[in-house]
Amino acid sequence: MKKSAPAAALSLALAFPALAFPALAAETRCGWIQNPTPANWWLDDAQNTWTITTQGSGDEPEGMDLIPDISEHDYVRTNGNYGYACACMSVETDGRERITRILSFRQLPLAKCRSDKALKFPG
Repeated sequence: MKKSAPAAALSLALAFPALAFPALAAETRCGWIQNPTPANWWLDDAQNTWTITTQGSGDEPEGMDLIPDISEHDYVRTNGNYGYACACMSVETDGRERITRILSFRQLPLAKCRSDKALKFPG
């Protein structure tokens, strides 16, 4: 029995899931990790400001627990217990403005971000 074109395409998609959905690739993003107020986090790198979470939106990405208490290392306090640091993260993004998944996090000395001319100083 001959399969119709839509049935054949569906069979192929089921047999080869990688063809049906684009693979998300990990990106390394380095820059200023900012936590200015409760539940508001973003990363400013040389290309963009990447939103990680916004207070009250319930948009926390998978892997948020990989970000430790950044105030325990090289850190600038700007608002009570809140502030910014320098970090590199392996992430998946939506390609526009949001970090959708955190795969790893590494905090760096503030001097690393301060010396990077491509980064805009936070504030």
